Amino acid sequence: MLQIYNTLRKEKQPFTPINPNEVGIYVCGITVYDLSHMGHARTYLSFDIVVRYLRHLGYKVNYVRNITDIDDKIIQRAHENNETPAQLTERTIGHMHEDFAALNLLVPDIEPRVTGHMPEIIDVIQRLMDKQYAYQAESGDILFKVSAFKEYGKLSKQDLSQLVSGIRVQTSNDKQDPLDFVLWKTAKEGEVSWESPWGAGRPGWHIECSAMNHKHLGAHFDIHGGGSDLIFPHHENEVAQSCCAFDTQYVNTWMHAGMVQIDDVKMSKSLGNFFTLREVLKKHDPETLRFFLMSAHYRSQLSYSQDNIDQARASLERLYNALRSVEANMEVDIAKGGYLGKFEAAMNDDFNMPIAISVLFDVAKDLNKQETSSQEAKDLAGVLKKLGNILGVLENDPESFFQGAVNGDDEFTQQVEDLIAKRVQARADKNWAAADAVRDELVKLGVVLEESKEGTKWRKA
Repeated sequence: MLQIYNTLRKEKQPFTPINPNEVGIYVCGITVYDLSHMGHARTYLSFDIVVRYLRHLGYKVNYVRNITDIDDKIIQRAHENNETPAQLTERTIGHMHEDFAALNLLVPDIEPRVTGHMPEIIDVIQRLMDKQYAYQAESGDILFKVSAFKEYGKLSKQDLSQLVSGIRVQTSNDKQDPLDFVLWKTAKEGEVSWESPWGAGRPGWHIECSAMNHKHLGAHFDIHGGGSDLIFPHHENEVAQSCCAFDTQYVNTWMHAGMVQIDDVKMSKSLGNFFTLREVLKKHDPETLRFFLMSAHYRSQLSYSQDNIDQARASLERLYNALRSVEANMEVDIAKGGYLGKFEAAMNDDFNMPIAISVLFDVAKDLNKQETSSQEAKDLAGVLKKLGNILGVLENDPESFFQGAVNGDDEFTQQVEDLIAKRVQARADKNWAAADAVRDELVKLGVVLEESKEGTKWRKA
């Protein structure tokens, strides 16, 4: 049975969906004032695999991942760029989609934007006002009254006196309590705004998610996810808002992915120590990057380094090497050989991807012992690809993978193939000097030759 570590309970718990065979999952998305970075990639890769595996188990999954397309940072960056917030966000959302597609991330079933949910946001705030969980400050802002929710802090498990320093919203003089947070911000002159019962303004950061997931998943749903840096204050405040607005327990299972670190420090835009996903994809092929991001358990910290990415590439090459020259039988029963049971045992233990990946290497090891033309080899190759596909890898042709750095460059590929043919002919003619000269030319092009009984194969170094 699938067990998931629930941040709310601080333990692994059996997963039982609210509605049999259906799962609703909401993952907090990006504030799109800039390009996506590697920290984002790690979080959304983690939940991509969660969704893929839930679907493998037979669940009908409704995957919702929002976009925050209006906030202080967006307004400030748009002003700096001399453009409108909408112009900025449309461009950055387009880049985000391109980068996520390169990583083979599933497209969410629903991708709601804050700007498209103002009526729902205003409705939730009005509910909180009516129930006296919120108040209007002298500034005109609407704030949530933390003291009115006696369970505040139950997600982050922190003493309330320790929480003030972590509040993202700037403290204002007219708060009744330092922990109170903004639900609706009164518009400043010239800022983009929406009309509301409390005057023109825009939503605070936290309320938008409560409104969007309520609309698309209901007041009570199965899984809420995000990066571990969102536990407080964002998710803590979501719990307070939603529980008070809808008189419900809100979410059954809270999941949080670990951070990407550089020199033991969290990678983030705010700290200025981040690499954008776009620039990393220029240096490394997308499948290697995906494999690197899944190489550690999703709840652990992941160390970003060239050595670790190189190690991921080498590991992926081992799997693809096993598939080379084998015609995979994709009709094979994935349960053949007992590998699926081991794979599912790992994934059912809170999505333990490193152990699950080790099962892929077990299959590859056994595949390498077979004659490539045998039915057993074809069946094992089919099992390997099917298990890999659950994780979103091994979906390429092996030769395309090894030549992936130039995939799509037909002119370069033809040049390499012509040189290899020239070298083969020179060797057949026993013209070793000519053969060596061609080999040296290929080396200069960054091409590695691999000789086997099937002939000469090549890949980019």
